[in-house]
Amino acid sequence: MNPLRDPVRGDGYEEYIGRIGELVNGEVKRFERADIIVDLGKVEAILPRSQQSPAERYSKGQRVRAVINKVSKGSKPQVELSRTSPDLLRRLFEIEVPEIYDGRIVIKSVVREPGERAKIALVSNERDLDPIDACVKGSRVQVIILELHGEKIDVIEWSDDPSVFAANALTPAKVNQIRVIDIENRQMEVIVNEDQLSLAIGRRGQNIRLATKLSGWNIDVRSEEEVKREVNDQGDDSSGSPP
Repeated sequence: MNPLRDPVRGDGYEEYIGRIGELVNGEVKRFERADIIVDLGKVEAILPRSQQSPAERYSKGQRVRAVINKVSKGSKPQVELSRTSPDLLRRLFEIEVPEIYDGRIVIKSVVREPGERAKIALVSNERDLDPIDACVKGSRVQVIILELHGEKIDVIEWSDDPSVFAANALTPAKVNQIRVIDIENRQMEVIVNEDQLSLAIGRRGQNIRLATKLSGWNIDVRSEEEVKREVNDQGDDSSGSPP
């Protein structure tokens, strides 16, 4: 019997269904069109093209780490893996940062555009423990970036203040001011210097897009200069109006 056609037999389904989101290690066994078949030891799993990072390429016999994304049961039960899931980044940080593994630092949110950029928001449970320093010390983050084949990672400090968190989420840009425009619809306006505007928006809008997902707020970024021009224009209009 082809193990891909029936990779989870007997109690295998029960074993793997409770492990969704878990990090597993395997070996590339073969390729079926654009999908990769990974030998996990007990079973063969599938790493579909849709769950592969565009920055990564694999060869037969290569070791691969991925998270269990889905386990399906039926006439063709199957374990599906993912290299694009935010859970992969969570698990890697838990491995590389002991303070996260033991619960002193908590991962609050993770967003990714696989193979390009990711943002992870952290909060410390201890007053004297800086979550950013803990993650960037030594080569911890660099090890994760290497695992993800060069994917850039912004490590963000989480805050329960939406304005503070949004400013942090726009890293590496420096924010001057934040105005909450509509609380109900979670909209805010962020003001930055002209030289920070491109950083805040990012290439093809990537930075602001990830910051929006991470914070859960719709963020409109504007430059300080643009706002000043707008205020001046409004002043000119009002001064020229008839009494």
